[in-house]
This record gives sequence, structure tokens and C-alpha cells, in this order.
Amino acid sequence: MPIASPVTIIGAGPGDPELITLRGQQRLAQADVVFYAGSLVPPAMLQHCHPNSERIDTRGETLEIWVSRLLQDVQAGKTVVRLQDGDPSLYGAVHELVVYLIRDKIPFEIVPGVSAFQAAAARLQTELTVPNLVQTIILTRTQGRTQVPNREDLASLARHRASLCLYLSAGQIRKAQEQLLEYYPPETPMALCYRLGWEDELVELGTVAQMAVMTEQLGLKRTVLYVVSSALGATTEGRSRLYDGQHHHVFRPQSSPKSVNS
Repeated sequence: MPIASPVTIIGAGPGDPELITLRGQQRLAQADVVFYAGSLVPPAMLQHCHPNSERIDTRGETLEIWVSRLLQDVQAGKTVVRLQDGDPSLYGAVHELVVYLIRDKIPFEIVPGVSAFQAAAARLQTELTVPNLVQTIILTRTQGRTQVPNREDLASLARHRASLCLYLSAGQIRKAQEQLLEYYPPETPMALCYRLGWEDELVELGTVAQMAVMTEQLGLKRTVLYVVSSALGATTEGRSRLYDGQHHHVFRPQSSPKSVNS
């Protein structure tokens, strides 16, 4: 499918170059210029780019500098890709780029990507919404240089004891753990996931009571996702109603009590 807009914002996924959508891969192959943050997007991801494309690493630049260059490339008639880590809808600083594009009336397309919490669940071979156990997923972060609204305070979110995926918080993990322990039992399962999809990926299992010590012992300061959920330790059967023989719906109006081996 040819590029319909001069600018495409693509979710690259968590790091594995195979965890990019087919559309995202196609757009990369068609782009004249690719802007990416080298600290978050691994070099292997650039294998999807056209050999003659220009690749610009923005990790050391301010927004105004690289966006000005991006707008110049668009005005020169080039097709441009902004390659984001993870999914553009989540902690990708996409909003500030979109503001510029809308201001200058530049059409753009956003191609979704795999978020780290989805890659983590797959890596852990876990469903984060288990019937009769947990049915809500909270994606959040602690307050650092980026402010978090008071109504989204981590302790208030922990009150729900949902499956909680904590981004961008390794540097404040002691405070985060303290807030989580206000409502989560100390033995609640926790997975520490570092640089998912990268060659140096690290996944460690523990509990909420251990998350700060584990982080410090491993010397981790950034690029960590914490998954806190009773689903991680679920060993009992959690049947959904969807495939229950006693549950009728439009595609199965009558029960079919056939055995699996029949």
C-alpha cells in the first residue's frame, strides 16, 4: 500500500525487529527520511528501511530542532517516518509532534505498534485478565520530571488491585513500591521486565515487596516495565463464559455438551 500522507508515525514495538506491524514495515521501506530515537529504537529495527533512505537519530536533539528538520523535508516533497518505540498512543511524546503537524496543516498517519506491556504478557505466557480474578489493566507511571495529575496518584490506582503495568519508574521505585504496598499484599506477584525484545532483555519474577531491592541489585535505572498482577501467579482454572456450554449467544444458541474427545 503506497504512503498516503507525507508523514507517518510508526510504532516500532518494544525492540524485537519482528514485532512491528506489516504496515509499519512497509511504510519504513517506502520512506525517504526516518527520524528515530536511537536510545529507544534498536539498530536492528532500521533493517526495514530503504537502503537509500536517510536515518536521523534524534536522541540528542530538542523537539524544535528535529521537528524543524522534519518539516523542511516534507516541504521538499520527501516522505517522512517518525519511528517510535512501543506504541505511539502510550508514553511516546507523539502529541507534541502532532501539534506541529496540525498547525502546519500537514496530513499524517499513525501506525500502531506493540506496547511493552503486551510483549511482557506474551513473554510471561500470561493473560492479564483472568475470569473471576482480575478484569482490569492499569497502565501508568510514577511522577518524575513529567508531572502526574494528583487524581492519578499511584496509591489511588493501587486501591483497585488490578493488573498494573508501571512504566518509566525505575528511578523512583522505592516510592512506587511504598505506594503499591498500601493496597497490594506484599506477596502479590511482580515481573521486572528490562528492555523487552532487545538482545540484552531481562525478565525477573518476584513480589511487590521485592521490586525495589531487585531493581537496585540489578543496577537498573531506566527502560524497565513492572507488571504487578495476581494473574502472574494464577494456577486455578479461570473459565470465561464465552466457551461455556451453558452460556448461549447468537453464534451458539443451544448448548452442545460434547466432550473434547468425541
